[in-house]
Amino acid sequence: MTYATYVYAVRRTGGPEIHSPGHDGGGPVRLLPLGSLTAVVQDVPAADFTEEALRERFTDHADLERCARTHHRVVSAAAAGAATVPLPLATLYANDVRTKVVLEEHAERLSEALHRVAGHVEWAVKVHRDGTLPLAEPDPAGSAQAVPARNEPVSGREYLARVRERRAGRERQQESALDAVDLVDRVVRTVAVAAVRRPLHGVELTGRERPQVMNGAYLVPRDDERLLAVALDSLRGDPRLTGFAIEASGPWVPYSFASFALTEEAGRDGAPA
Repeated sequence: MTYATYVYAVRRTGGPEIHSPGHDGGGPVRLLPLGSLTAVVQDVPAADFTEEALRERFTDHADLERCARTHHRVVSAAAAGAATVPLPLATLYANDVRTKVVLEEHAERLSEALHRVAGHVEWAVKVHRDGTLPLAEPDPAGSAQAVPARNEPVSGREYLARVRERRAGRERQQESALDAVDLVDRVVRTVAVAAVRRPLHGVELTGRERPQVMNGAYLVPRDDERLLAVALDSLRGDPRLTGFAIEASGPWVPYSFASFALTEEAGRDGAPA
């Protein structure tokens, strides 16, 4: 059987061994020296990780989830012992020699990424509109009486007034969401050293009563996680955020601030054909 080298992550040389199971059918997870850096790798059956095989496997949601969970488990085990740059799912090269050639070409960028995330963790912060609560800013006085009863005849003037009121309501909601996002972001950034915005989740995931208005990732010094908790508690009690719910999860390996290091240039450059 022909094997390829699957690369999970890169970290500084000198970290502890990793005792975590890798992908099924492969060898044990091991460390591959790269000078001052070390790659976390595994020998895997090449036939299971060709472009064609991966396209087929990843159409199976259960198989995709299993691969992603294995990748994350190994990366997390690596990061528990040292600053770690995660590589994207299914980063493979034909063998150890090819792996060393590609990764050593990017040693400077990898070192910069490691320096950036050393001593830091990632926290996800999400803001949803809570449909069970009114917004902090009420509708203008008298707006309710401007809307005729459902079966009451509506004149052209009344109809236009209703349209304008609905448009104004949507604009107020949008402004309140922007204000909420700005407030949460400014407060969390007093603790975080970097931040990125992710695409918003649709209502099919959040629910129609909880549309998402912010999906952010923040790089936080590990020693300041308590300060982050205090900042989030203050936001949850802020009357300016009435009508919004704040959710935070972490700490995570800082994927959002390190895993991009080889995405564009290395990718699957040396993967088996």
